[in-house]
Amino acid sequence: MAVIRTEKICKVYNPDTIPVHALKDVSIQVEKGEFTSLVGPSGSGKTTLLNMLGALDMPSSGKSFIGDVEVTKLSDKERINFRLHNIGFVFQHYNLIPVFTARENVSFIMMLQGVAQKELLERADELLESVGLGDRKDARPHELSGGQQQRVAVARALASKPRFILADEPTANLDTKAAMNLLDIMEKMNEEQKVTFVFSTHDQRVIKRARRVVTLVDGAVHSDKTTTPDNTVKE
Repeated sequence: MAVIRTEKICKVYNPDTIPVHALKDVSIQVEKGEFTSLVGPSGSGKTTLLNMLGALDMPSSGKSFIGDVEVTKLSDKERINFRLHNIGFVFQHYNLIPVFTARENVSFIMMLQGVAQKELLERADELLESVGLGDRKDARPHELSGGQQQRVAVARALASKPRFILADEPTANLDTKAAMNLLDIMEKMNEEQKVTFVFSTHDQRVIKRARRVVTLVDGAVHSDKTTTPDNTVKE
């Protein structure tokens, strides 16, 4: 079964005035363990689609599934709870809580889930170690570089043991060294732990690492290409 699946989803903004068709009959599915990039020019619909995949927004029509759950049928409250337990998010601007340490930022999602204090602190330390920040667990965001903050964000996204991670332009604010370091970490997690990643990105550094690239143009899927183990591309 696919981790995520959509069936002919459409998204129309301002339907009663000047309609903007952000997505047009998009059907896509993501299997466990994929390392996929959604790409396309500005306004192509890739961030809108990422929001649909993450149940942050709902389509105007069509269906969206995470596992066997049709999230388009859930109430707002049910979707919030479902996201908390099933989806990890990494954002372009990190979205860390400024007054929290790295350890507290990573622990926060688990605290909302009701995880016991001892367990959540142990897992937070484990995750920070996995992203190379075991020695910075007591640092607050302003004491960390942009690359380090984004690594905390990745650890936080993994903390809830999600089915998959959605990353919206995760390398956009990073220099080449920090971006490559972050991508190395995520690629390692994908290969060794089968963590599923879906990116929305303009960044060629991310696109070159992806093993599947879905290109959107004017709200529709223009191409869907997968790189095979011998580095050939198939559609």
